[in-house]
Amino acid sequence: MQQVHHDLARIAKALSDDNRLRILDSLREGEKCACELLTDLRISQPTLSHHMKLLCDAGLVSCRRDSRWAYYSTNARAIAAVAEELRERFLQASDAAPAACVRCGGTA
Repeated sequence: MQQVHHDLARIAKALSDDNRLRILDSLREGEKCACELLTDLRISQPTLSHHMKLLCDAGLVSCRRDSRWAYYSTNARAIAAVAEELRERFLQASDAAPAACVRCGGTA
């Protein structure tokens, strides 16, 4: 269970930056070379490398190397798994009865 929390924290950190969200949005169009991402985002190469490392380490993005070029794409399976984990973990089941508050006895 603690590993799951650690994984979710790493994913949340990867998603907590506007540039990383813009990278994921850009990759929705399909695989892109790092130079295309640099042009799209107008950030420096070291900044892109930092963001890509966090996204890859979180499993949200895959990197394919071809000679000296790096090509990035979203990891659809991992993103779907994260979405399902968040849904299961944080959304109340629709058929569950409202829980009574322990303190006041009221319902949510």
